Amino acid sequence: MLASLGALPVAAVAAPVLGASGARAATRAAGEVVIDPSAERQTIRGFGGMNHTPWIGDLTAAQRETAFGTGEGQLGFSMLRMPVDETSSNWAGEVATARRAQELGATVFASPWNPPAHMVETFVRGDQQDARRLRHDMYGAYAQHLNDFTGFMRDNGVDLYAISVQNEPDYAHDWTWWTPEELLRFMREHAGSIDTRVIAPESFQYLKNISDPILNDSQALANMDILGAHLYGTPYGDFPYPLFQQRGAGKELWMTEVYHPNSSDSADLWPHALDVGEHIHHAMVDADFQAYVWWYIRRSYGPMREDGQISKRGANMAHFARFVRPGHVRVEATPSPEADVFTSAYRGGGSRVVVVAVNKGGSAVSQPFSVVGSSATTVSSWVTDAGRTVAAQGREGVTGGSFTAELPGQSVSTFVWE
Repeated sequence: MLASLGALPVAAVAAPVLGASGARAATRAAGEVVIDPSAERQTIRGFGGMNHTPWIGDLTAAQRETAFGTGEGQLGFSMLRMPVDETSSNWAGEVATARRAQELGATVFASPWNPPAHMVETFVRGDQQDARRLRHDMYGAYAQHLNDFTGFMRDNGVDLYAISVQNEPDYAHDWTWWTPEELLRFMREHAGSIDTRVIAPESFQYLKNISDPILNDSQALANMDILGAHLYGTPYGDFPYPLFQQRGAGKELWMTEVYHPNSSDSADLWPHALDVGEHIHHAMVDADFQAYVWWYIRRSYGPMREDGQISKRGANMAHFARFVRPGHVRVEATPSPEADVFTSAYRGGGSRVVVVAVNKGGSAVSQPFSVVGSSATTVSSWVTDAGRTVAAQGREGVTGGSFTAELPGQSVSTFVWE
């Protein structure tokens, strides 16, 4: 991949860039981004998306390569989420994509929307007359249902890394409701019998009232391997979770579903697609998530267009997913050297350091970077802006771990020190 790279534009030689209005925008200097590879934060599990064949059909063979490959024009996803259908005859439809994703190195996990119909009862919840919940005498049978799915996938060549108890139990008008007390009971009394890692509670908005009881109960916590959350409309101020930091030692923290900022705009609308890059930045830096998983992989508002090509929103994801690979560790870095510029850093094997920089401002920024203790002699970069999509920009020499690059106005860039 590096052999084909051209020259990296640096501040001293870069031409002015066009702002949103088309007028030439001056390059302005920013404060230094200091990266300390020894200051470790969370280990990254990966970035990915959902494949839900009963609702929108399966990915094609070519689309699987685009989703989970790491080359030019590919998303680099390293995680696949799929549904646990309540009807076992539908399970086979998930196998082909899951198997190929796993072959390409992806972590595969699953979430249920509903239990089998015979395990469900209806009740009145507010003005909803036909709300659904799992019968309390069916908790053991439901745990076995999750085991049956895990076993089916294993028999078909897919080793599930984890399975969830319920997708969005607190926003379940169209599926199955769970109260915090019901989830706590299931986690205490039945989750321990599930023969893969258990994800809970997958709140639709990362509402802590549904996960606090699990964290505060030693038995339920022992049976939870991954705290999963969705971020639909969650303010950035609610991203940190102090109780998890206090109680979640040895557990993973995943963001398992979102689309952002909406499902109405085209995924190629620019510069609005940069909202995705900023959102991932806050999920990694403010929330310390180890995984970031989009809703549908292929959709008009998703990372892959219906024609199978990556979108501008997808490009923002690829700037993380292709280069920040499973096992990389987020390390301390200046998170915002100036208004509208967001940076995060990750250490891979050896001396590899990856930095993703989002510039939402209309003007180019001359951005100094410094990696503490780095012996790297070159840095490579890729950029996405209005006219380019994860475009390789080449290699540039590094002196004493430092160099300066131009961040074009309204762009996202990835830099890799080797």
